[in-house]
Amino acid sequence: MAQVPPMASSGSLTGPAKLGAVTKLMDKLSEDLTAINLLPHQRDSALEELKVYGRDPKDADPIFTKQGIETLTRHAFNSPSSTTSRNALRVLCNAMLLKPETRQMFVDLGYEATACSKLKNDNRDDEFLISRILFLTTYGTNIDLVSLIEKHHLAESIVQNLERHAKAAGQPKTNPMEDMALVETLKLLFNVTKFCSDHVDAFAAAIPHILTILCKLGLPTTKTPLDPPFGPAINALMNLKLESRSAQASLCPRNEPTSVADRLIQLLDLAMKSYGESEVEHTVTPLICVLSSIHEHGPESVRQHIRTKLLPTEQDRQDVLGRGHTLPAMLLRSSTNALAPELRKAITHLFFDMSDKDASKFVNNVGYGFASGFLFQNQIPIPQSASEAFSAGSGSAERPVNPVTGQFLDAENFPDMPEMSEEEKEREAERLFVLFERLRATGLVSVENPVQQAVQSGRFEELSDSDDDAAKDLD
Repeated sequence: MAQVPPMASSGSLTGPAKLGAVTKLMDKLSEDLTAINLLPHQRDSALEELKVYGRDPKDADPIFTKQGIETLTRHAFNSPSSTTSRNALRVLCNAMLLKPETRQMFVDLGYEATACSKLKNDNRDDEFLISRILFLTTYGTNIDLVSLIEKHHLAESIVQNLERHAKAAGQPKTNPMEDMALVETLKLLFNVTKFCSDHVDAFAAAIPHILTILCKLGLPTTKTPLDPPFGPAINALMNLKLESRSAQASLCPRNEPTSVADRLIQLLDLAMKSYGESEVEHTVTPLICVLSSIHEHGPESVRQHIRTKLLPTEQDRQDVLGRGHTLPAMLLRSSTNALAPELRKAITHLFFDMSDKDASKFVNNVGYGFASGFLFQNQIPIPQSASEAFSAGSGSAERPVNPVTGQFLDAENFPDMPEMSEEEKEREAERLFVLFERLRATGLVSVENPVQQAVQSGRFEELSDSDDDAAKDLD
């Protein structure tokens, strides 16, 4: 007689067998809501098994129907057992993550207010699960976030949870859910302030807690330094009003006014060394934006401190700007990164702001090569000459600088090439004259052609016949 194969373990079923198991579990849980027919451990066991099946939506259709979402939601928010509630929340989270259409199903049930109330619990599992559910409902649903803020204390609950994390920051972790809950809270804060920008004032109290977390945590040692919680924390700051007086008190504390800026610059340095050209757009841009806000609204001492860290130094000017491995050099290179348009914009705006929004200082700080594109795009007149740009320079006026590359002239190296003949010099001058006239025709440059200036001033001479013959003899 043929042997009966052993029954598959929970979660390893596939096809019709899995569909049958899921259907049976959902039916039991649904019936249990109208007439209690499961013991607490049976109910929790059913939800645990369902969670395993729900990790792959294939052959698990009953979980993702309106009835399935309602059954899970009622067990999650109506059960007197915290264990049952969390088991149901986990299945619900997976369902809403895997099947976006289930998010509106949840919203239609009207449990968002109950979720906000549950978010107040001083429990990291609840914080993680509820924050994730609310976060997912911010995509593709008609959830009323304004109502949650104004009537159901969503902002207060988020701030309270961040305060708890700030108090525990830097201390040994006793609960593995702490970091995961923090990240979900920060993601929820970012989305709510993004989609409800008119209500960001309600989240102002979150700023000092986020900064405390950023400064108390040790610097990341991974190859991706803006991984959670650092990246989400910086993203959350980006939508908040950092220019307010209360925010400035936290961003530039009286006892250590540059501490926050220093921590952000340390993270920026690590990030610029770690991420590739195609990664910096989404990872580094928020960090540049936050630093820009601190520089724009901070006291002069903090502004000057940021400039000393980010503007090219004399050491940078030993070579063409942007070629070294310092943080200013890496930022200048990224300001021309074709794969990161938003980062390019953020960096050039920061450099322009650090130059007091003055074109001459801007050119002085980064060179014509990096400054010209920004000035043209923003219709800012470029300095008339190199001497104008460097006349009020940052100490470099005493040591001449190449206005295009930003390198000290006495540090430039030139290839060992034979000197040009007089005829070659004339041809090169003619070529430059034509190129400059073409540029003037675009309307982007209004200054007089330097070759024409040289002719008018007598500094440019036509070759005499004897010089021309001599040049031909040399050829």
